[in-house]
Amino acid sequence: MTLRTTCPATPRAWTVELHPHASGLVLVCRHCPHGSTRITTAAARSAALAHLARHARGDLRPLHLRICQCHERGCVWHPRHRGCAGPIRLLLAREHGGRRWRLADACSACAAATAQAAVVPDTVLTRAPLQPETRRRHRRRPKGPGEQIRVREILSYLAAALPAGTSPAARLLALQCALRVNAEMHVRLPKGVLRSLRLDATPGLWHELDHARWLRPLPESTANKIVVALLDATLLGQAPARPDRMHAADWALRASAAGAIGPAPRLAYLYLAAHTDSEAGNGLCELGQMARACGISPAALSGTLGQLASTGLLKSWQVCPDSEDLHWILHLLS
Repeated sequence: MTLRTTCPATPRAWTVELHPHASGLVLVCRHCPHGSTRITTAAARSAALAHLARHARGDLRPLHLRICQCHERGCVWHPRHRGCAGPIRLLLAREHGGRRWRLADACSACAAATAQAAVVPDTVLTRAPLQPETRRRHRRRPKGPGEQIRVREILSYLAAALPAGTSPAARLLALQCALRVNAEMHVRLPKGVLRSLRLDATPGLWHELDHARWLRPLPESTANKIVVALLDATLLGQAPARPDRMHAADWALRASAAGAIGPAPRLAYLYLAAHTDSEAGNGLCELGQMARACGISPAALSGTLGQLASTGLLKSWQVCPDSEDLHWILHLLS
């Protein structure tokens, strides 16, 4: 008798589309019996991501039972590359200018080759967000990834959740908001944080994120504090708890405030610091993924890395011409 490995009954790949409607948009899910839901234009991105997250939470399974869904479809979601390889990740991809969103298991090689996509940390989908009343009944237990890993995961998530043209300065601001959001999806950001990020003289950043329909300013803002409501409900599924994420926000603030340089080099340094071995001081990543996360083109990224090297923050760096992998040695700040 020949033994065969049992394939998963339900492929871990979900797709939703946003179709125009007279009163706004209609969210269409290919995997729901009645998968059409009317939504407003402002809530479109948040609704799409939250819907995909519910599917993924309903199909949690061990890593050894997950396969590359991209490979199962002939790798039609990306240009040709050297073949499937590496651990299976959950990949969020945006297509047709945000009118279609896909969440699927993919190997690391396929994930790196897919444009407008980012790896979703498993910790985001470990459990559904609790309601505020339920949260108060339980004591907070410090649990989850550390500060460096949390920042790395949120940078990866924002690479897909924000429009491709979002500026590096707006991405620095979005990162702080994502880490500081409370259970009501509100962020109260002191003006001192903006001064530390050297973004206090750039008021257009809030309008940029508002125009991207990622947040909405609230009237509670004062002279010393900015109050906004985030429209990305998926962020409520973060682990660890908010006090631990606040520590990650402070870690990111220290790293992104390094050196008297512009927003793009500061964000690039933060990305490198989040992906650097804290003991050895070196790291490895795919150049295209870093460029997407930083909101700059791969060609311009070389100049940004050169700026970091000239200031002494980056000891050395090189890009492998075949794989386009970026290797670096970073000067880590204490």
